Order: sequence, then structure tokens, then C-alpha cells
Amino acid sequence: MSQTQILSAAAAGTFTIGGDLTVNRMGYGAMRLTGPGIWGPPANKATALATLRQAVELGVNLIDTADSYGPGVSEQLIAEALYPYPSDLVIATKGGWERPGPNQWTHNASPKHLAEALEGSLKRLRLERIDIYHLHAPDNVVSFEASVEALAKLRDQGKIRHVALSNVTREHIERARKIVPIADVQNRYSFADRESDYIVDYCEKNDIAFLPWAPLGQAKEAHDAVKEIAEELQATPLAVALAWLLKRSPVIVPIPGTSSIKHLEENIAAASLELPQEAYDRLSAVSLPPVSLRG
Repeated sequence: MSQTQILSAAAAGTFTIGGDLTVNRMGYGAMRLTGPGIWGPPANKATALATLRQAVELGVNLIDTADSYGPGVSEQLIAEALYPYPSDLVIATKGGWERPGPNQWTHNASPKHLAEALEGSLKRLRLERIDIYHLHAPDNVVSFEASVEALAKLRDQGKIRHVALSNVTREHIERARKIVPIADVQNRYSFADRESDYIVDYCEKNDIAFLPWAPLGQAKEAHDAVKEIAEELQATPLAVALAWLLKRSPVIVPIPGTSSIKHLEENIAAASLELPQEAYDRLSAVSLPPVSLRG
């Protein structure tokens, strides 16, 4: 981080999700707080709690999680670290996966499971209402409309403030919006993985927030173009990748995740990193093969 950069998520500006939840445009994803294989407790619980608290200290007021992270562990850590929550903190979670074991994920977006998953999230997060609740992924053996209708019903009951979607196509979004307003879409997206380009454009047109995950395209290491630009700007590769996302569209709210305070601070530094147009264009020309869904 250079001397002129401000270490605050607020430096990225704000976006209002669902018309009433104004958040800084650098959020935090809490998946990596769990153990190996996104399973069980973290190796160092104290560090995990400290990372969450530091995120909020640095201006993060959107934390994204899911009942399947742990399972349940991520949500429990958020409550332990931050409850009672700051008045401006928005917590987004998800339901629709089951976890048989480490690195194992199975679909279950049935209305019954979603209702049970929501109740579990409310209990773990110590909330009476979830600010943003995502359908984690469409389930091929359950009607998509039935899944969304179940979330709409829970919203009507006052248990969900806003319904959102994850790992979806534009068709899914359009079908869902016929049932209930959609506050945000969370898909894999990065400078190197623009399969959801058309969804970003759709969200921008319709004032729907877009929360990208895997900001490096899930590559094992940063692309050469990112490394070059990072050296030029005296920034980390991940900060450059995040700065590209912020420049791509005003509706994008990145949610980079980490279990390290050092990496958290590096990520937050991206909120104030000015990416020159030439560097943005160079990154926009990069393309990597798509990878499997999970987020």
C-alpha cells in the first residue's frame, strides 16, 4: 500500500442495495474463516474473530456468509465477534446447499430445506431478520420458482429483508423478479473470468447490486498482466484485481475473503487504488477458462 492510499472500505464509495441498505463498495466474504475444505472450526479461532473485528474497524459494513460454510461455523464466528452488531452492518447469508463432508457440496433448495436453513442462520447470527438472503444456487431437481417462492414467503413473514440470488443466469434473475424483488446477484466474476459480463450489465441497468466472488478468477496465482500492473502501481495483485472490479461497474460490490488480517488490509487498500484506464483495458483483454461453481 502506497503512502497516499487510505485504508478504509469507504474509499470505494457506496451503493444502496435493495433501495435501503447503503454499504461501502468493499465488503468481506467470510467463507475462508472456516477449517480446511470449508469444514469445521478455524485453525486459530482468535485470529478469525480478530479478522472480522478488523474488517468492521476498516469500514466494511457488508459481510457475506452462508449456512454451508463450516457448516454453520462462519455464521457463529460472525455473531461471536460482532454481536451486538453496529447499526450500519449488513449481513448477507445463503441457503440451498448441504454439506456431507469437507469439500463436499450437494444441492437442496427445496422449500422445506430453505425454511429450515433460514431458521438456523437466524439462530446462529442472533438475528430476527436476515438483511439479505441468497438462494445459494438453483437446484436441478427442485423447481426454481418453488425455491424463490419459498424465500418470498419468508420475506412476507418478516424473516428476510431482501431476497437475492447466487450462481445464476440472466434467465433465472428475470424469472425470480416476476415473483419477488431481487436485491443483488452473487456470481463468480473477475477481470479474467467474464462469463457473467452480460449479468453485470443487466444488474447495472436494473439497479441491482452485483457481488462478485473469486476476484482472481480462481486461478492458482495471479495472471502475468496483473503482476505487471501491480508492480507498476506498487500494489498487490489482488488489490489490482479488486480495483478492476470497482472500475467495471458502479453496482459491483466486491466481497474478497481471507482469514488473515494482513491480507484483509491489503484487500481494503484496493478501495482507494486508482486504476489507470490503460491498465484497466489491459486487464479487460485477459481471459481464462471458466471453472466450476461454488461461492
